[in-house]
Amino acid sequence: MMDHLQENPKKLDAKKIERDLQTKRVGRGVLCFGEVNSTNDIAWDSARQPDTDGLVILAESQRRGRGRLGRRWITPPDSENILMSVLLRDGQKFLPHESITIAAGLAVAEAIDETLHLRTTLKWPNDVLIDGKKLAGIIVELRRDKSENLLVIGIGINVDQAPPDAFVEKPATSLRAETPQHLDRHEIIRAVLRTLDKWVDIIATGKLEQLHDAWRSRCGMINQSISVLSAGREYTGRVLDIDPLDGLVIVDPRGVHFHIPAAEATVL
Repeated sequence: MMDHLQENPKKLDAKKIERDLQTKRVGRGVLCFGEVNSTNDIAWDSARQPDTDGLVILAESQRRGRGRLGRRWITPPDSENILMSVLLRDGQKFLPHESITIAAGLAVAEAIDETLHLRTTLKWPNDVLIDGKKLAGIIVELRRDKSENLLVIGIGINVDQAPPDAFVEKPATSLRAETPQHLDRHEIIRAVLRTLDKWVDIIATGKLEQLHDAWRSRCGMINQSISVLSAGREYTGRVLDIDPLDGLVIVDPRGVHFHIPAAEATVL
């Protein structure tokens, strides 16, 4: 399979991504596939093998790509987008789900801005936006067993094409629609992996204030009035903060504060 990928310069090449990546943890191994059911599923299958911490799974297309809360991640046929999953094995320690969710979105935003000189923003819990249109999304799945905690971070970035409006709840865009620059998926992926590696290391050392400040500086939701559905309950109020451990912080019209975790929440 890898020989086939290397024959076509448009296909992703694991060796190009791995070469001189210089990350501590994320990207220690990279696997590239053609069509798969889901990169997250392959990451979970890979977790059965030892020494797979930091493994990156990439695919050209997915038959059953997953979004948050049971939604599908839609990729137009024959598009050259980024469909990626990262496996983190955490031993007896625990990388907080909330922190990893917002760190993954931040890593994508920072990498795109660094690589293409764009200005992305973040919408809690998992959206990367350009001018209010969705460019990328994040899903973080957590499993625990007796010996370790496992996390799979799923990342979808619309590089070449965005799904048509009829197929998505909110307007979407792609990097090709936003910039005339040459788009090199290898370069974008490498930037995402380096930036994600930086934030995973920061979270592992407990320096969450850095994550908080960097995320908040890109979030246009602060002081906005919103409604959020979480665990079957609707909350309406003004956004006060995004907490790396406790999630969205809102205050309702009565002055009551709520901390809403990302795992089961959606902004209405």
